Order: sequence, then C-alpha cells, then structure tokens
Amino acid sequence: MAERHIEADTPELRERWGNFTWKAENAAKAKEIVARYPEGRQRSAVMPLLDLAQRQVGAETNTQGWLPIPVMEFVAQQLDMPVIRVLEVATFYTMYNVAPVGRFHVQVCGTTPCMLRGSDDILAACKKRGMAKGHTTEDGLWTLTEVECMGNCSSAPMVQINDGNYEDLTVERFDAVLDALARGETPKEGTQDPARHTVEPVGALSTLTEMAKSNHDYRSEW
Repeated sequence: MAERHIEADTPELRERWGNFTWKAENAAKAKEIVARYPEGRQRSAVMPLLDLAQRQVGAETNTQGWLPIPVMEFVAQQLDMPVIRVLEVATFYTMYNVAPVGRFHVQVCGTTPCMLRGSDDILAACKKRGMAKGHTTEDGLWTLTEVECMGNCSSAPMVQINDGNYEDLTVERFDAVLDALARGETPKEGTQDPARHTVEPVGALSTLTEMAKSNHDYRSEW
C-alpha cells in the first residue's frame, strides 16, 4: 500500500481554498443530501458531502479531486460538527484523497487474487510510463496508488481509474485503456476480455444457462 499523507495546511493552501463554498448546482445537491437524514442527525451526511466537495475540487482543478483542510473545515461547518471528526472520516476511507492527485488516479489492486493474475505486471507497466506509487507524474496526468481488494476478484487483475473499474487486464489491455484516457477518450469499463460478458465464464455459460421455470422446495430431501 502506498503511504497516505495529509497535505500541509500552508498559507498558499489557505489562499487558494480558504473561501471554498458550493457552486450553485452542488449547493442544491448538498441541501438534498442533508434532507435525507432526520433532524439532529445531519452529521450522517458527512460522507456524501465529502465526496461532493472532492468532486467540486476536481472540477476546478481538472483532476480526480481531493480534500484540502479548508474544504474539510467547510464541510464541518455545514454539518455543525468538529473538524477533527470530518478529518477522521476523510483519512479512514481511501476513496477520499487528502493530498493532490492527477487527472487520473490509477489504483492498482495488489491483493492475492490480482497478484496471482498479474498485478505485478500491471504495476511494472505503470512504472514504464513514469508512475511511482504514492506520486503524481510531472505532467499531472497520473497518480498511482496500490490498494487492497476492491471486490472484483473473479475478474482479476483489476484497476480502478477515477470512478471506472477495468478488469481482466493484461499489460496490452491496460496500456490500451491508459492510451485512450490520455487521448481524452472514454474507454469501456468492466472486463477488457472481448470473449467475456461481465464476470460470466470466458466463451459461454456452463451453468445456470436458463431461468428456473418453477420453485422447488428441497428441504424435505435434505
């Protein structure tokens, strides 16, 4: 796992983000989100509001987005909660970036199923492009992070780039995804194996090939 660190709260950071507030569209979204929770339980909205704030920062910086400390303070103020509680949430969940990231946040799963299926080769392909774990490339395009399981073990190895999952990767398929993103295109998400549909067996189904026509109670046969 790449080490996470909180970006220092500097005067320059304050100058850039100290007056953060919602854009009109996000202000409406934030109001709608908070209204989902009972009176007195508005703090439960901290996670979706952090996500919304991160996406707004991303839109303003042409990156995946991150959470400067002044932005977290803004969310805390919106929910009338201590800043430290917001900081605890943001640093616990790795879907929140607490330091600047690039245009594309490349998160490579290195857990056992992906490792056995070639995640080391995927990381090597990242290195060939100048990526290093925990760092952003000089052109600001890529940030590389090695992460734990993201739940796509049956289509390993997989990589999450921003909000998209790319599965059944080989080095060639992975390079094709990165090349498409660099060109400003939107590559197909999900499995990259042309012979596979979602996570079904490669080629064709071998079980559950048709819908059940009736329910059968097997309990008396046990």
